[in-house]
Amino acid sequence: MISRRHLIRSIGGLSALGVSTAAYGVGVEPVMRLRVTRYHPAPRQWPADFPLKIAAIADIHACDPWMSLERIEAIVDRANGLNADLIVLLGDYVAGLHHVTRIIPSSEWAAGLARLKAPLGVHAVMGNHDYWEDNTVQRAGRGPTVAHRALEAAGIPVYENDVVRLTKDGRPFWLAGLGDQLAYLPARRFRSMVRFGADDLSATLAKVTDDAPVILLAHEPNIAPRVPARVALQLSGHTHGGQVRLLGWSPAVPPQHGLRLAYGHFRLKCDVIVSGGLGCSIMPVRVGVPPEIVEVTLGRTASLLS
Repeated sequence: MISRRHLIRSIGGLSALGVSTAAYGVGVEPVMRLRVTRYHPAPRQWPADFPLKIAAIADIHACDPWMSLERIEAIVDRANGLNADLIVLLGDYVAGLHHVTRIIPSSEWAAGLARLKAPLGVHAVMGNHDYWEDNTVQRAGRGPTVAHRALEAAGIPVYENDVVRLTKDGRPFWLAGLGDQLAYLPARRFRSMVRFGADDLSATLAKVTDDAPVILLAHEPNIAPRVPARVALQLSGHTHGGQVRLLGWSPAVPPQHGLRLAYGHFRLKCDVIVSGGLGCSIMPVRVGVPPEIVEVTLGRTASLLS
């Protein structure tokens, strides 16, 4: 039988654990930790003797104090230090929180991201918060967003249902950027709209004009079951890994199409990698899914032999 004293001590211990976990989730993991998560997928559509390294940055959500300009600068330095062939930005640059001390203007965080450097360039897509926080775009029902214009002003191209053909060592591949799938918030003025996304997967892939392999950038991973085998790799963010991830389970991320595309590497018709991202949305809490830069190395066989 449990004594009253033992019960009180147990409750006190659990309470202390809860307080310390909450303090860590708010004060340490979101703002102090930064890791590089490495993947070596081997899509059958990508030649094994074609090495390519990609650094992916997702879900910055720039705001003080959770994602300051100083922290963005540190992320940029870490990404540059990976010596990737190209760097991709997967959307959600603007704040997704109301518990902030300052919303960082787009011109300021874009200037910070302009320091990113890679031989094959830096390439970006938009995220849902980049649309949701732009009242003008929401009213008009079309872009480009303030974030889009800020990135392009900083010299970073943004792809919304568009593609670019890149070449490394004389070998071509395509980078395709999808428009955001949750761009327009459901509201009374949009009742006549059938859909709320700015994405057009078919039109995007129709712009690919040869058989070179394709890498797709899509902020939300939910499109993955519809992506054809023509695509070798899909890179996404959006989920933050659920922000709270326990024993490999992200309870805040519901399954889509029977799949819980919350975090990590999935093999569907193409390989899919979902980044845990860097910032926070709704609440400044991350537990079990530290902020991360994703490094993806394709052509693993060639890299191991070199």
